[in-house]
Amino acid sequence: MNTHAVADLPIGVFDSGVGGLSILHALQNQMPQEAFVYLADSAHAPYGERDEAFVLQRAREVLSILKSQHHIKALVVACNTATALAIQVLRQENPDLPMFGVEPAIKPAAMASRTKKIGVIATAATLNSAKFLDLHHSLQNQAEFVLQACEGLADAIEQQWQQADDSAVQSLCSKYLEKMGTFGTAPGHIDTLVLGCTHYPFAKTPLTALLGPDVTLIDTGIPVAKHVQQVLQARQLLATSHAPSLQLLATGDTLNLQIAAKVWLDLTKPVTQV
Repeated sequence: MNTHAVADLPIGVFDSGVGGLSILHALQNQMPQEAFVYLADSAHAPYGERDEAFVLQRAREVLSILKSQHHIKALVVACNTATALAIQVLRQENPDLPMFGVEPAIKPAAMASRTKKIGVIATAATLNSAKFLDLHHSLQNQAEFVLQACEGLADAIEQQWQQADDSAVQSLCSKYLEKMGTFGTAPGHIDTLVLGCTHYPFAKTPLTALLGPDVTLIDTGIPVAKHVQQVLQARQLLATSHAPSLQLLATGDTLNLQIAAKVWLDLTKPVTQV
């Protein structure tokens, strides 16, 4: 297959559920000419409380579907837990496929924070992973990081699309922020909060209501999208003639993804079960 033909193949994006739509949104804005295939592993969501062997097995299965059925030219693992627990092995097993992960944006947070005290909310699996612990250790001299595992938050965000309100999300956000200490711009206060799970940007409204306008929220969507574009451009893999398109896939329930895509991306699009 020639370079142009490969360049016009889609980019695969996957998460355990709807959270990766926050990354997809940034990717589409950065590269509007590209075709994307988004797969939510909704039959096995959420990943955050699963062990490493399970997450790796699911990541392999999802990648197999995207490669064999959709012939993707690159993969974006739009899930912090899957990035932390599986991407290294996936890269070793698929050396010819450009592969991109997401990780809590604590390095840009350290640069942005004025008080040098930064909160990080993520799943327990992400915070306990060797990948994150290495990153955290490398930045310990630059800032103080307050780490908070948020059990159940990703799942509550996942389910809110089918419910009349987001009270469960609000309650969990309040519970975990209270555990972290005092937020604000005064010395010793946490002035920056890293959203260390791709689901958490969907909770920005309640988080901002609880924290106030002076606390900076940092997620990974835009930096990841820019990095993907730079790498694909360097490899001459940016789409040349293919009309932009998007396919939405789910391994289990399709309604969450369909509703979330409408609310977040303004897409009225069917979701195919795989």
